[in-house]
Amino acid sequence: MNSNNIIIGLLIIGASVVASCRNNQPQQAPGQQAIAVTVAEVTEESVVGVSDYPGTVVALNETELRAEVSGYITGIFVADGASVAKGQKLYEIDRTRYAAEVEQAESSLAIAEANLSRLKRDVERYQKLAEQDAIAKQTLDYAETDFNNAKAQTIAARAALTTAQTNLSRSIIIAPFSGTVGISQVRMGALVSAGTTLLNSISSTNPIAVDFPVNERDIPRFNAMRQSGTARDSSIHITLPGGQTYPYPGAITAIDRAVDRNTGTITVRASFPNEANTLLPGMNTTLHVSNQSESNQLVIPYRAIMEQLGQTSVYVLTDSSTVEQRGVRLGLKVADRVVINEGVSKGEQVVTDGLINLRPGAKVQVNQPAQSK
Repeated sequence: MNSNNIIIGLLIIGASVVASCRNNQPQQAPGQQAIAVTVAEVTEESVVGVSDYPGTVVALNETELRAEVSGYITGIFVADGASVAKGQKLYEIDRTRYAAEVEQAESSLAIAEANLSRLKRDVERYQKLAEQDAIAKQTLDYAETDFNNAKAQTIAARAALTTAQTNLSRSIIIAPFSGTVGISQVRMGALVSAGTTLLNSISSTNPIAVDFPVNERDIPRFNAMRQSGTARDSSIHITLPGGQTYPYPGAITAIDRAVDRNTGTITVRASFPNEANTLLPGMNTTLHVSNQSESNQLVIPYRAIMEQLGQTSVYVLTDSSTVEQRGVRLGLKVADRVVINEGVSKGEQVVTDGLINLRPGAKVQVNQPAQSK
């Protein structure tokens, strides 16, 4: 063996020995390395927060305008989408036939009344003669029968006149209440049928309402708000679809009769002034309800919350350098903080920063504590 091969062999053996010695040295377990975290104290205070609900704008009064008599449209007196007052004339259906029917019914009634008056006089005359036995009783009976028939004919004629007058009046369609009409479904000259043809729709606009679903556990709170008698509650506001805040507060005016069995929610209605017609029926909004807790609540920064598979938890400092993970039940969210209904106690420290590297029982190094706001 030459000298070069001997040197190479010695180098390989030396490297192996060094590597073996390094492998035999004890390694520091990753879990034993302190993780830098920031903590915040669990505080107890009276909380004023805002609960958000998806809302839908609905008209307090809304109805379809349909033709009640048949005929051709001879007049349209309102523009599409216009605001109208109660009793305002909107449409006219050809009145010629209905006016003629009124005249015919008036004539028939006049004839019936004249005949009734004549027969009444005959009965009165025959009754006097019958008292003197001057006529046969059968003659009086016939006269009384004719009088009763005439009376029935008069009633029928009067009913026919009422029907004719009603049809004539229904040939004019008026606004049943003040509000806004939609786009007309018929134009001049269109043939409409009684009870089937839709002319337009009208809905009230001021005030207007917003319906929103509320969890059944919150029903007592909204019942109290409804019964408080406050006309407008500054704690109730809405945000419009574009993100703008509606400037006028609302008031709880109604709560539905029953809880939905499928969702566990009940519909609550709040009314709002709407003079500028900003809120339109069918519009989707977000309704905000401010509420203050009746007693002090435990509060922590929201960034301390971890969510996984629908469960919420926090890391709590058990001593100066160890943490444990605890499940918590969240309450009202207030800005960047949240109420904790269950899981922590006043004065405990929860981890707010450095959560990503933590495991239950991990060693930590607490940095500057976050100040509770």
